[in-house]
Amino acid sequence: MLWSGARADDRATATGQQDLRQRLAAWGIQFNLTYIGETFANPVGGVRNGAIYTGRLDVGTTIDLEKLVGWGGATFHANAFQIHGDGLSRSYVGNLMLVSGVEALPASRLYEFWVEQALLGGRLQVRVGQQPSDMEFIDSKYDDLFANSALGWPGITGIILPSGGPSPPLAVPGVRLKAQLTEKLVGYLAVFNGDAAPPGPGDPQLKNPHGILFRVQDPPWVIGQLRYNFELGTTALPGTIAAGAWYHFGSFDSQSLDAAGRSLADPLSSGEPARMRRNQGLFGVFEQLLMRSPLDPAKGAGLFIRTSVSPSDRNLISFYLDGGIQFSGFSAARPDDKFGVAATYARISRDVRRYDQDLQLFTGIATPVRDFEAVIEASYSFQVAPNVAVQPIVEYVMHPGGGAVDPSDPTQTRRIRDAIVFGVRTTAAF
Repeated sequence: MLWSGARADDRATATGQQDLRQRLAAWGIQFNLTYIGETFANPVGGVRNGAIYTGRLDVGTTIDLEKLVGWGGATFHANAFQIHGDGLSRSYVGNLMLVSGVEALPASRLYEFWVEQALLGGRLQVRVGQQPSDMEFIDSKYDDLFANSALGWPGITGIILPSGGPSPPLAVPGVRLKAQLTEKLVGYLAVFNGDAAPPGPGDPQLKNPHGILFRVQDPPWVIGQLRYNFELGTTALPGTIAAGAWYHFGSFDSQSLDAAGRSLADPLSSGEPARMRRNQGLFGVFEQLLMRSPLDPAKGAGLFIRTSVSPSDRNLISFYLDGGIQFSGFSAARPDDKFGVAATYARISRDVRRYDQDLQLFTGIATPVRDFEAVIEASYSFQVAPNVAVQPIVEYVMHPGGGAVDPSDPTQTRRIRDAIVFGVRTTAAF
C-alpha cells in the first residue's frame, strides 16, 4: 500500500506539471531544462593519462510574444549554463579540437538572450541580441550525435576566431537575417561583435565569466551563407548544399614573422608578431539522406561533409575537413536510438610549419614540425527513457595539438602521443 501511494503521488505530480506546462503554453511560454553529464578517460596517449567528469545544466525559455503581449510575429529566447567539472582535452590530452563540446571552465553564465521578428509573412526573420552562430552557419543536422567539439562548431573557426567565435560556451551580441529566397533556397547573413571577451592575454572564459559583458565595441565579424535544399532520386531523398564566407575586421598575429619581417624563431627577433589586418574564410557543407528508415521516413542513414579554408599567414589552421554518417530508426525495438561514425582533419598552416622549421634551425633541436590534427569518433545513443539518453563514445585523436611537442619531454623532441579516448554521456531533457 505504501508503494501504491507513492505511485499515486508521482502520477499526481506528473499530471500537475503537465497541466502547468499546458497553461504556460497557452500564454506562449515554454521552458526547457537539459542536463548533460559525461565521463571521459584517455588510458592511452595524450600529455598524461587520466579521467574527468563534466556536467552542464542548460535552463532556457522561449516566449511567443504575440500570444503573451500581442507583439505580432515576435519571439523571445534566453538560456543560461551552469558548467562544472574538468575537461579531458585541457587537463590530459592537449588537443586542439576538444574531446567534448561540453568542455568549458566551471561557471554559471548567460548564453543566449535575443528577440526575433518575422516579417513578410515569415519569409524574412530578423534576430537581434546575444546569440551563437553554430546552430545555423556551417552546420549539418547529421552532426548532432557526435561529442567532439569540432563536429559541432567546425574545428577551424573554433580555433582561429577570437574567443573561438560565437559558440558554446560564449555567445556574442549580433544581428542575424534569415530569408526564404525561393522554395528551395534560404539565405543567411549575420553581423556579430568580433570577440566575446576583452582584448589582451588570458582565457576568454575568465575575462567574460558570466556571459553578461554584451560587448559591441570590437571589430565586427560578418558571415553569410546560402543553403539550397533538393531531393534525390525517385524516392525523393532530401539533401542540402550550403556555401558561404566570413570576414573579420580585426587584426591578427602573423604566425611566423615579427614587425620587422624577421622570423619569430630568430634570437634577434623582437618576439612580437607582426599584426595582420583582417581575416577571412570560405566554407561549404553537403548533407544527404542516403536511405529512409522503414519505421519513419524522416529517419535513416544520413551523410554530411563540411570543409573550410583560411589564410596561412595569420591562422594556426588553414584547411579543415570533416564528415560522417549517422543512422537512426534502424530498430523497431529501439526506434529512437542513433549511432554513427565521423572524422575531422585540421591542417596546420604553412606559416606555422615554417616557424617550427626556423625554430629547429636556430636552436639546433629537432623539435617537431606541426602538421595536422585529426579525430575519428564512433558513438551510439541509447534512448533509455522518453527524455533520457545514454551515449558510449570512442575517439581516436591523432597528432594532438597538431603534432605539438610533448611538454613533459625534457628533450623537446617528442610529439604528444596519439590518444584513445573512451567516454559515456548522459543527456536528460525536461
